[in-house]
Amino acid sequence: MPSGPVAPSPETAGGDGAATAAERVLTVTPPDDSGADTADRYEWQAAMAAADSLALYLRSLDDRGRLPHDCDGRVLCEWQEDWVLLDGDDAEIVSGKHRDPSVVAFTTVNKLADEGGLAHLFERWSVLGETPQCRLVTTGGIGAGDPHDVLAACEHFRKQRLAGAAVVVTEAHRDVVDNLRASIARYHADVKARWQGANGTGPVPNDKQRAEVARFMSMLRLDHGKPHRAYIEHAAPSMFAQPVLDRLDIAGVAEVVWEAVIRLFRARMRAKGPVPSAALPAVMAFRLGATTPTYTDVERGLLARIVTMTDIDIAIRTALAMPAGYEPVQRVPLTTRLAVKMNTGGCSDNAVERAEHLRMEYQDYWRERISGDASARVEQKGFERRLLRINDEVNDSVSVAGGVLWRRLQQQMDELPSDSLPAGMDADLALGGLCEWANRCKVWFGQRFDVDAVIARLRAEREAAS
Repeated sequence: MPSGPVAPSPETAGGDGAATAAERVLTVTPPDDSGADTADRYEWQAAMAAADSLALYLRSLDDRGRLPHDCDGRVLCEWQEDWVLLDGDDAEIVSGKHRDPSVVAFTTVNKLADEGGLAHLFERWSVLGETPQCRLVTTGGIGAGDPHDVLAACEHFRKQRLAGAAVVVTEAHRDVVDNLRASIARYHADVKARWQGANGTGPVPNDKQRAEVARFMSMLRLDHGKPHRAYIEHAAPSMFAQPVLDRLDIAGVAEVVWEAVIRLFRARMRAKGPVPSAALPAVMAFRLGATTPTYTDVERGLLARIVTMTDIDIAIRTALAMPAGYEPVQRVPLTTRLAVKMNTGGCSDNAVERAEHLRMEYQDYWRERISGDASARVEQKGFERRLLRINDEVNDSVSVAGGVLWRRLQQQMDELPSDSLPAGMDADLALGGLCEWANRCKVWFGQRFDVDAVIARLRAEREAAS
């Protein structure tokens, strides 16, 4: 369960009746609090949340390009979903899903519900009283056929809602709503159980399920085709920071503005932002006679996860006043054979760093094994022959290179039965073995080239720069 304050009842969070979308989002405790599971995904989500914050900031500026003193816009990270946009009483919960270029698009409704996270979004929206807007942010496209029908139906139902009309499912959209309804039940056990009546209230009739899904679709946007993580560092300043500078009519370097803003989200994602009271205990937290914390108390407990529009305003103006402090740190190129081959093949910096770390752990593993057991060397040779065969099979099945090959090799290691690995070795250490063989030029991440010549050139460039 997530850490944080005890939540008041969502029905009374505002103190005067039904809670607003923003109050429900903040006061209803989410069922899990898992952050990004890889560094690459974490960085991409931080970038997308930063882009949303700049869009909200731009919308909040007055006619003179100033942020109003009473501006209530803010972004809440890693709560309910990957991030939440809050503006007054309104809220939008956002699921960020990075899709690798090899995957291209969501080709089925099942993939949208599962890999696209729509089933989880639906469950959160329902628990939150059907009050927040919802959005899927993804690099993937929306495939032709059923997925595109979902996109069109969302637009149709949204127009009905915004026009003040009841959201009604007609024959034209009945099939697509039913397809999404079935996929949501398939990929979210809690929703399926509720619809089947496991909560003791009896099963929910199909027509009511259908109406509920249509209302959800009226609140849903599929924000697809976002830049991939390999390009976001280069594309983000011009795409997301420059429009703000244009609106402010300020001459500045978009790169430093972007760096200042994304630093905020790197800190706030996964609840690592600063807290005003630091680690001091909460004393006299609630007033005498109060039985539950108020909506304000709950939000105060989540400050470590929140980026306000004032934070954004200060970051932008500080970066413009002191640009040298926000210039991106120049990357020092790694000059091992493994790093050079992975970089040339198009692997990300995070992947290269992880590969180097796994390679060293793999070396340490066998060093310790062999020092205490001379027969371990025979086991090492046999295991490494197996690794080379796996690499050959992955390369032979389809033409792959760079990051795609890296992820497929990782998947192959994850699928190895634990009892087939040497004692004390896991999938990551096995992947470190492939990294070691890449460093020996037995495994490549693209076409062969003169790796020693590239290393010599990089070292010469570094010496010249210093």
